[in-house]
Amino acid sequence: MAHTYDCLIIGAGPAGLTAATYLARFRRDIVVLDGGQSRARWIPASHNCPGFPFGVAGNELLARYRTHAREYGVPIVETQVQTLAREGPAFVAGDGTCEWRARHVILATGVVDRLPEMADVDDAIHSGVVRLCAVCDGYEARDEAIGVLAPAAEALDHAEFLRTFSRKVAALVIDEPGMLDDAWRRRADRAGITLYPAPTRLSLRAGGCQADFSDGTTLRMDTLYPVLGAEAQCALVRALGARLDAVGALHVDERMHTSVEGLYAIGDVVSGLNQISVAVGHAALAASAVHQRLPSNPR
Repeated sequence: MAHTYDCLIIGAGPAGLTAATYLARFRRDIVVLDGGQSRARWIPASHNCPGFPFGVAGNELLARYRTHAREYGVPIVETQVQTLAREGPAFVAGDGTCEWRARHVILATGVVDRLPEMADVDDAIHSGVVRLCAVCDGYEARDEAIGVLAPAAEALDHAEFLRTFSRKVAALVIDEPGMLDDAWRRRADRAGITLYPAPTRLSLRAGGCQADFSDGTTLRMDTLYPVLGAEAQCALVRALGARLDAVGALHVDERMHTSVEGLYAIGDVVSGLNQISVAVGHAALAASAVHQRLPSNPR
C-alpha cells in the first residue's frame, strides 16, 4: 500500500511552514507541498513582523521559516497540487504525476490579490509604490501622498484609516460616476480626503505612481493602495464540500477545523485579519489539534 502520512500541508508560506515545524517537533510524519506562490514573497520589507524591528523582506522571511522547518527534517516538495480527494479514511493529493496520502490535511494556500491594470505592477510592488496591506505598512507611508483605488465604500474606509498616517490621502473611486452621491462627498470632506474618479491610466513614475484622468488632469502619488479584493485559494477543497463563508474563504472552528472531517485551514485562506502573526497563530492551533487527534507516539 502507498505510504500514508499523518498530515499533509499544502502551502509553504508562514502559516504552512509554522504548522510543519510544530508537527515535526511533535514527531509526526508529515510532508509539505508548495507551489511557490506565497503572498509573503511580495513584501519588500515588513516592519510589523514580531522579532524584526528593522524590517525584513518577504523572501528572506520565507527562507528563515523554511530553514526552521528543515532543521527538524520537514520534507518540502516543490509542486503544484491539482487535486485533493477523499479515499476512505485518507486524503489523496495529486499534481498530475505523483500522489500523496494523509490522514489529515492542513490547507495553507492563501489568497491571490486582484491587482490594478498597470504596466510594471510587479516592480511597483517590490519598490513599495504599490502596497497591498495598509495594516502592515501604513506607518511606512506616513506623511506621503497616498491614494486608495477601490469602490466607494472600500475606498473611503481605507482612506479614513490611512489618515492615521498622512494628511494627503486621496480616494480614487472605481464605481460608476452616479454611485458617488453627496453622502459620500460629505463623508470624504469630514475626513479630509480628496475624491477622484477612476483613472484612465496608472503608471510607475520615478519614486511614485501617476494617475491620468479622462479630463486630462493627473495625480501624483507616493504610494497607491489598490483595494480590489482577493481570491481565497479554495478550489482544491470545494469538491470535498467544505463550507465557505460569504466572501468565499473557508469557514473554520476555534481549532481551525473546516466542515470536512480531518481538514484544517490556516492563514489568509480563512477569513479574518490577513497578517503573518495571525497566520502563525492559526498554524499553532491547527498543528496542535492534528497532533491530539492522532494516536499517541511515546518514545
